[in-house]
Amino acid sequence: MSPTLGVYPRKPSAIQELMSIERVLIGAVHLPALPGSPEYSGQPVAEIADYGLAEARTYMANGFSSVIVENHWDMPFQKPGEHGYETAAAMAVVTRRIVEEFGPRVGVSILSNAGECSVAAAHAAGAGWIRVNQWANAYVANEGIIEGQAAKTARFKSRIHARSIRVFADVHVKHGAHAIVADRTLAEQTEDAEFFGADVLIATGSRTGDAASPDEVRGIRTNTVLPVIIGSGITKKNVSALLDECNGAIVASSVKDNGRWWGRAEGQKVAAVARAAGL
Repeated sequence: MSPTLGVYPRKPSAIQELMSIERVLIGAVHLPALPGSPEYSGQPVAEIADYGLAEARTYMANGFSSVIVENHWDMPFQKPGEHGYETAAAMAVVTRRIVEEFGPRVGVSILSNAGECSVAAAHAAGAGWIRVNQWANAYVANEGIIEGQAAKTARFKSRIHARSIRVFADVHVKHGAHAIVADRTLAEQTEDAEFFGADVLIATGSRTGDAASPDEVRGIRTNTVLPVIIGSGITKKNVSALLDECNGAIVASSVKDNGRWWGRAEGQKVAAVARAAGL
């Protein structure tokens, strides 16, 4: 079942629709701990929104095309279906502040793999897309057995009239042992994600900050008609070569002031990656 043979109908590029360009750099806004999570200390959500907006401005003022808002300090992450109302509410409030300035090019990712919760927050905030780490198939992760969220999330989108929200879905997702789906090749997993309605596919390394290999990116790209981006490990040294293989990348760790995901985005580092990418 190869998409190059016309099995899957080609649809408009979600990246072009949302961002008006075909190659993008997307900055990850890693929020402080939100209400309900173990590290939350009572900080007003309005202050968290200020933090998120400042991070987004740093990315957007220095050559990036979009940002994705993540509840990255809500560790340890919960499984899909376990997230409370407070998480969706806080993410919606924070994301709305960013959307008011940058529009629907903004995305949402509620960890771990919370497709329905991400849609709820994105729809309330007016964001244009979500990231779902495991869209099809299943895998074993730190949180336990994680099942693909395509069926539940697609039905939830329909139920709340949020069909316009695009899904950026990982293929061969990081942070997971693929023992359950070891019989699925990279090509098959790529086709599975597309068949289940993803709009953009994401290639990742083995964990946050690790780069995807060019071979893996090509393996995904040659088995889909969808746009493909890279989800981790981008630096100013490798961005040009890797973007030759795909439509863009999500960037975080290498542009933080401390070189780790939990730092603050630094304007000079963000601009250096954008210049190296030629965008």
